[in-house]
Amino acid sequence: MSVLDLARPEIRAMQPYSSARMEASGGRVFLNANESAWAPPGDGELACNRYPDPQPAALVDALARLYGVRPSQLLVGRGSDEAIDLLVRAFCRAGEDAIAIQPPTFGMYAVSAQIQNAGVVTVPLQSDFTLDVDAVLAAITPAVKLVFVCTPNNPTGQLVPLRDVVRLAQALTDRALLVVDEAYIEFSDAPSATSLVNQFDNLAVLRTLSKAWALAGARIGSLVANEDVIGLLRRIIAPYPLPRPCVALAMQALADEGQAAARAHIAIVRAQRERMASALAAMPGVREVLPSQANFLAIRHDDAAAVYQRLRGAGILVRDIQRYPQLGDALRITIGLPEENDRVLDVLQQMAADVAATVNETTAGQGA
Repeated sequence: MSVLDLARPEIRAMQPYSSARMEASGGRVFLNANESAWAPPGDGELACNRYPDPQPAALVDALARLYGVRPSQLLVGRGSDEAIDLLVRAFCRAGEDAIAIQPPTFGMYAVSAQIQNAGVVTVPLQSDFTLDVDAVLAAITPAVKLVFVCTPNNPTGQLVPLRDVVRLAQALTDRALLVVDEAYIEFSDAPSATSLVNQFDNLAVLRTLSKAWALAGARIGSLVANEDVIGLLRRIIAPYPLPRPCVALAMQALADEGQAAARAHIAIVRAQRERMASALAAMPGVREVLPSQANFLAIRHDDAAAVYQRLRGAGILVRDIQRYPQLGDALRITIGLPEENDRVLDVLQQMAADVAATVNETTAGQGA
């Protein structure tokens, strides 16, 4: 059985759109795309008057080298969100098929499924926020075409061991496509599931330049998968997904100097993550700091709403994750610059002191 047998038959059969840029090979005078012949002011060498390549070869090659795969196994698009949406649209028939997720986890898997009118099968993480492989496999029905696994998980930060990924991929062969989201993998010591793509044709891995590579604003994400899956998604991706300036920024980040800078920043984040975890765990009112292999920490509080408002009042924005299952008392704090982290700790220490002073005043008044 081919992995494409899991995809929508109408997508497999469709004639993909052929863009003008795809037909531009060998051309020197471009009069086929109704573009402007004049570059915009300040354009430099970007040539933004011309449509960009649908899959820029230099960028695809650089990312393939980075992830240790062949260029034919990689699709680049507008962040991981686009790849998630493309997968759901390619594999899930509206009103018939479904995806499987393990909440609490990244919300865009379910959103993309809901937009497609696909079902969402939920298998909650265990009480310690680890993945229950047996429970996931037990929940898979013939309708489930995609199983999303986030590692390190967002918003909790825990890793899914590679052995669990292997077990899932093996068990889901000919049943579903396993999609492993590794948006935060660079902040961990874990090996990437991209090393398994040649072993399992039903495995796809999401990677991004938004986090460790500091390009959230450029929206560069990749899907690594079997060539047949990549070819299928190329049929339905937008004709020109990547703006030329974004591609130029990505190429700078992936050059030797950019890679050295990324490694240095990752080391700082990891050191600051450990410092923040220790400092926060010792604070009054903090119930637990969840172990994290990402660039953030999820923290349980006695009064998460009050902590959120206190930080917000000080101009510090953190993520309120109380709406997530099992996280009704939690906030997520991204690891920032050392001085930004210091500011968070200062505000929370002052809040703890204010609470203690109020308690003392109340106790003294009751004694009087």
